[in-house]
Amino acid sequence: MMSFKLWRSTAVLAITLLVAGCSSNTSTENSSAENSGANTSKTTEVSVTQAADEVKDEVKEDYRIVSTTVATTQFFDLLDLDLVGIPTSVKELPKRYDGITKIGNPMTPNMEVVKSLDPTEVFSVTTLEYDLAPVFKNAAIKSTFLDFTSLAKMNAAILDIGKRYNREEKAQTIVDGYNAKVEEIKQKVAGKPQPTVLILLGVPGSYLVATENSYIGDLVRLVGGKNIVQGEDVEYLASNTEYLQQSNPDVILRAAHGMPEEVVKMFDQEFQENDIWKHFNAVQQGRVYDLPEELFPTTANMAVAEALDAMVDMLYAD
Repeated sequence: MMSFKLWRSTAVLAITLLVAGCSSNTSTENSSAENSGANTSKTTEVSVTQAADEVKDEVKEDYRIVSTTVATTQFFDLLDLDLVGIPTSVKELPKRYDGITKIGNPMTPNMEVVKSLDPTEVFSVTTLEYDLAPVFKNAAIKSTFLDFTSLAKMNAAILDIGKRYNREEKAQTIVDGYNAKVEEIKQKVAGKPQPTVLILLGVPGSYLVATENSYIGDLVRLVGGKNIVQGEDVEYLASNTEYLQQSNPDVILRAAHGMPEEVVKMFDQEFQENDIWKHFNAVQQGRVYDLPEELFPTTANMAVAEALDAMVDMLYAD
């Protein structure tokens, strides 16, 4: 009996969203005039409530946000929120942030630059929280790590930030659009045989197996596919090719992280030189797909609809 040894990697960290509130205290003095009746009191109460709401709105709009990843930057663009800092990336960022100060790599932001921007809040993603939370804490900078490891969690983050920054209507519209797309996909694949899927995440020099708890694993689940790795509570695991071959998936998806061209070459070499891969049904049937990083990054981004359509085409190819 062949053993299935998959070493656990970093556990998925829970999302922490710090809710900022504001309050106002008001006091009124009673008038001694006999003609100050109920109507006057009611008018005064309405005026006080309106004033409090105006102060609350002003506080919500008084922000200086630094976004440290491409996904969070796209996210704030959709919510029509201004930023004072954005990540340094070869990827194209929303045009509205042209000229905004760049704060460095998402994994190692330049803290001197970040501090110089005097941010009210810095945003990253939970997959980087373990490394970055202590850095922001030591710098006395308020940080929030958005959980983009699944569409449902990203939707929850969108709604939460929309509520906090006076963008509730925009946030709800975005989430409704994603949910409608998922329903469309479910109807499209209804009744079709469920394909089994192996997801490989390549980094320069090695690769991991993605579980259902990864973003790409979540997309596979949403379009009706079945990940061959079940029952795990982490995003990625080290691989055992002999066990994977026994699982014999219908489809193999190869995702690249970091340096896509180099990773694809690594995958090609691995599949050519390691004899075991030729025994996979997916390889024999030509159902091995390299996922474009702009649609299939390691965390969710705003191209969810396009990614779902592309995933359906791969998993249900004729």
